[in-house]
Amino acid sequence: MHYAAPMLDEAGRVGDPLVLVDLDDPDVTLPEADGRLLVGVATQPLTARARRAAGVLDLTLVADGLDEARECVAVADLGKEVAVIGEVVGRFPQAALVLGQVLRASEGLGVAAALDVESFAYSMLLAGAEFRGWLAGHRGRPLPPLVAEPVLVGRDGDVLRVTLNRPERRNAYGRQLRDALTDALAVAMLDPSVERVVLDGAGSCFCSGGDLAEFGTAPDLVTAHFVRTMAGAGRLVHALAGRTEVRVHGPCVGAGVELPAFAGTVVAAEGTTFTLPEVAMGLIPGAGGTVSIPRRVGRWRALYLALTGHSLDVSTARSWGLIDRIAAAE
Repeated sequence: MHYAAPMLDEAGRVGDPLVLVDLDDPDVTLPEADGRLLVGVATQPLTARARRAAGVLDLTLVADGLDEARECVAVADLGKEVAVIGEVVGRFPQAALVLGQVLRASEGLGVAAALDVESFAYSMLLAGAEFRGWLAGHRGRPLPPLVAEPVLVGRDGDVLRVTLNRPERRNAYGRQLRDALTDALAVAMLDPSVERVVLDGAGSCFCSGGDLAEFGTAPDLVTAHFVRTMAGAGRLVHALAGRTEVRVHGPCVGAGVELPAFAGTVVAAEGTTFTLPEVAMGLIPGAGGTVSIPRRVGRWRALYLALTGHSLDVSTARSWGLIDRIAAAE
């Protein structure tokens, strides 16, 4: 398949960033890989040829009940989902295309290298017009005040219990909470007598994502990259995965989804939801989500969550493997 027009115009602006691929076509062929997002659509059971194509595509939408493979997302209304994705990709083509590139590039990398790739891309997007447009409508928020104990840490035998403790900000992953969390996890890294780490959050939700008041406040993009990669909690949760359990509840957003996904065990309370809102901010997941989430659900479903911004319910999260267990009601 050849495209009638180049993806970039003379000014470097993105046009037609999304290509739909009809997987019902028995002779389906894949478009040329030129950077566009390739989304398959199927209303019928996938043939062997279509299934192979789905593995190469960025995402495949299928009608409810057709396929539960990691490459596919079953949806009740195909037309509606295609329209949602088309609208988001049309409004935020830079973020959407960069996310697709990052997910494809990171698929075969180790976690440390993949986190670097994510941060390079995220830092670049901080300078983009899409994020600047979002930021212009969200300036003026007061920075979060300092608190004495943004994270609570306690020891119970060989168990280190860590609790995000900014319920008044829905445990937003701001600088002070992030630094306190990494300090707590460093204790487990340095102390071999800590056999288990249990991480949870106080208040109405585990974590509502990055603190919006701090967005765009890094002194420069290089510093933003170094802070994200060297001071973030994702690497530590990954390193401690074999002995870490994260207990989540409430609306988990952004980092509240990305960080738990690194853990060896994620337990969710009934009613928990999971949302990745970053593309609609002109960004991509930046707390490790392009690394942790694909390793649990596949790059295709990770892209679906990020492009649509839909909230995933706890039952679907369990069936996809985003979480490991649903907590019994007390």
